[in-house]
Amino acid sequence: MELKDNTFQRQFEANIDGKMITIEYSVQERKLFLTRINLPDGFGNEDELNQMIAAILEQAIEKKQKVVPVFPKIAAFFRKNPKYKELLPPGIKL
Repeated sequence: MELKDNTFQRQFEANIDGKMITIEYSVQERKLFLTRINLPDGFGNEDELNQMIAAILEQAIEKKQKVVPVFPKIAAFFRKNPKYKELLPPGIKL
């Protein structure tokens, strides 16, 4: 899976099973707010979606950014993967 950061539209993009998946974001004060996931109808490959989220979080680690999961599926990913909890800003608990 190739992850593309489309800064003009403020979204991460990936082609999974021939379908375009996007995760919208905004950046404020060294914090990455993950605001929305756009999935095509009938998309059911949760493992690939989780790999995409993990790749985004790895980029945030490299850039030394904190991550604020606004979208419920992304917050659920943080709950299932406690190794990424250090990316949460102080005061945010899931």
